[in-house]
Amino acid sequence: MKNKNEYQVINVAGKLAKGFLHSPLTVVLGAILLLVGYIALNTMPREEDPQIAISGGAVIVALPGATPKEIENVIVKPLERKLREVRGIEHVYGMAMDNVGIVNIMYYIGENREDSNLKLYDKVMQNMDSLPKGTMQPIVKPFDIDIDIPIISVAFYPKDQKTVNDIALFKVVRKIQQKLNSVNYVAKTILKGARKAQYNIEVDMGKLSAYHLSLGQIMQAVQSVAVDVPDVKGRTADNKLVIFGVKNAIESVDDVGDIIVAQYMGSPIYLRDVASVKEGVDIQNFQTAEILFKDKVNHSESDEGQVSEFSDQRTQITLTVAKLAGTNAVFVADDVVNVLKAHDREFDRIGMGYIITRNYGERANEAVNELMHHLFITIIIIALMLVFALGWRESLIVTFTVPAILAVTLFTAWMTGQTMNRITLFALLLSLGLLVDAAIIVIENIHRHLHSHGVEDKEMGELLIEATDEIGAPTNIATLAIILTMVPMAFVGGMMGSFMKPIPYNVPVALIASLFVAYIFTPYLSLKLLKKPEHGDHHNKDDDKGSK
Repeated sequence: MKNKNEYQVINVAGKLAKGFLHSPLTVVLGAILLLVGYIALNTMPREEDPQIAISGGAVIVALPGATPKEIENVIVKPLERKLREVRGIEHVYGMAMDNVGIVNIMYYIGENREDSNLKLYDKVMQNMDSLPKGTMQPIVKPFDIDIDIPIISVAFYPKDQKTVNDIALFKVVRKIQQKLNSVNYVAKTILKGARKAQYNIEVDMGKLSAYHLSLGQIMQAVQSVAVDVPDVKGRTADNKLVIFGVKNAIESVDDVGDIIVAQYMGSPIYLRDVASVKEGVDIQNFQTAEILFKDKVNHSESDEGQVSEFSDQRTQITLTVAKLAGTNAVFVADDVVNVLKAHDREFDRIGMGYIITRNYGERANEAVNELMHHLFITIIIIALMLVFALGWRESLIVTFTVPAILAVTLFTAWMTGQTMNRITLFALLLSLGLLVDAAIIVIENIHRHLHSHGVEDKEMGELLIEATDEIGAPTNIATLAIILTMVPMAFVGGMMGSFMKPIPYNVPVALIASLFVAYIFTPYLSLKLLKKPEHGDHHNKDDDKGSK
């Protein structure tokens, strides 16, 4: 039979405290929470900024010989109307030009990119029969905006431009780019400022007019021999294929000059007759870059020995590397750096060097490590404050709850596919001040019960359950109110909503975890660390209060 004086548990807080107070699994649960939190912290993908899923694409439709007005009426406008039927499209932009029409679409932020691309392709294919006669096969080109932002940039430069020219530098960097493409989770590599080898043809417009030629004829003549395509002629009597492989006809400046562009009065007109040909780099490429080195030297005595700077300017090629969405920027960046270091001897032998100008993986790793450093400092500050307010044992109990709650939050974020970035860290920092509220309320009520009248007549376990159960309902309501203030942020749309998404996802999880940790571990640790005051001490305190 139940004792009439035994406290009847009515709240979830008291039930949790009663269920775990004397259970040997409580210690195991605490160790598991800290372990999974540690695993999540070390294995959770780290990046500087969250990768926002931006879906969209372009539909390119060519109609040779059509004017921009015709393209607009028969291709662009009908295609815009059809694409509007696809659910999730936010913007549609059409462009009409000579011979071609382009329709760009943008889905709402947060739409699944693969599903969006499939819907776009399906809609275009469904309406192929409505395109006018003579229209070429439409090209559907999806956007990959979520992997366009590089996490690491490397500037390659020649140590001596006399020994390593632009073409030699490009060949080496192109080989490195090919190796980096095979690194795990590398999505895209781009070269910027690269100069390729080519034959530059400078046409004399006066001579061109004298021979009654056009630039189009020059282009066609060059393109006709600048190919290397074997021609299959058929089968022999013994059933073998005969293939005539024609070697590329352009191998030198003289070969380019010997191209016949036309016939004039029965005589051939060579390219060298109307143009000058030089071997060089792609002069039409204006996307060049240079790297600047600064060294300090002393002026002569007439300059009073002041220190000034002079610059060593060299051409460079920048190689940018982007990662796949949801992967660890730290690991990807480290793998890229290791590939570069493996070629250090080769670079020295060739006479070229490189500088890593951007490394978001390193910055993300430093941000996470700095957060953990400040979390430890914050936990120590909280512990010191509680020592003066409640006592060192109470302070130790509350201090344990902080890493336990953070462990639950990090593990939940890891299991839901989130990454560790500056917004996730901000969510943890935002909730840090709220995490200890429930534990402080529970330990304060336990402290009050331990110093109340009649405490010597109660068992320690019953006292802890009663103290925890009393504050269960108001603590739950207060925590729920704080959680509700975060809910509206989850419904913010657009790019800002996707960027700030970790806040409404992680802060409520941390607050809910703080309740369970407070109700389970605070009474258990209090049973192990706290003791009821002696009867004499309790009596003296009551007398002192009465005299006052």
